[in-house]
Amino acid sequence: MRIALYGYGRMGKAIEAAATERGHEVMLRVRSANAGAAPTGADVAIEFSTPDQALANMRLCLQHHVPVVVGTTGWHDRINEVRALVEQYEGSLLWASNFSIGVNLLFRLNRQLATLMERQPVYAVRIDEVHHVHKLDAPSGTAISLATDIDLRHARYTGWQLAQEHSTAGQPGPVPITSERIGEVTGKHSITWTGPHDRITLTHEAFDRSGFAQGAVIAAEWLRNRNGFFTMDDVLDVSP
Repeated sequence: MRIALYGYGRMGKAIEAAATERGHEVMLRVRSANAGAAPTGADVAIEFSTPDQALANMRLCLQHHVPVVVGTTGWHDRINEVRALVEQYEGSLLWASNFSIGVNLLFRLNRQLATLMERQPVYAVRIDEVHHVHKLDAPSGTAISLATDIDLRHARYTGWQLAQEHSTAGQPGPVPITSERIGEVTGKHSITWTGPHDRITLTHEAFDRSGFAQGAVIAAEWLRNRNGFFTMDDVLDVSP
């Protein structure tokens, strides 16, 4: 595949390395100096820029009928607008708050556990996430995705809030998320359900960026000949 890469920071460079390893070519690297460059000649685009640039990049790719994989977070409140753009241009877009295969398996486990906890009111949930000091958004898009899935499956929780204090069992409200920015930590997410007598914790810890990068390239390979709006759930449902 010929790939147009929007965003060429640390993550962009990791994606290029993963793409090259899998036999693909990065034919366009878009930085601030050439912002707005069209993905002419690309088979697929991968978007890992910044929240303020992501929507324009998505629109540009859809206008040029180039499928686009989006990993930038911080714009999810405009998801309906993006869905409308995909429909308008009859295009292809795949979005995920995290492209790590391990994290996407964590998403599934989180949904299953939240469903089970619906019938266990003595347990209260919290989400803790830790990232490097360069990460712009807090909480992370991954943490918000985890909280949203709990909200959808557990009547006691509605929305999420960035919090220092952990929730108390029996009190309805938003899912509390604590965020830390420490050194060069790649990323760690934990979902903890605490009851009066025990605690259940699901944790994913990334060792480096390679897992995220490889997942983004796998998603691009999957998306290339498809049309519509997709997520990593779609990729995992058919991938070996």
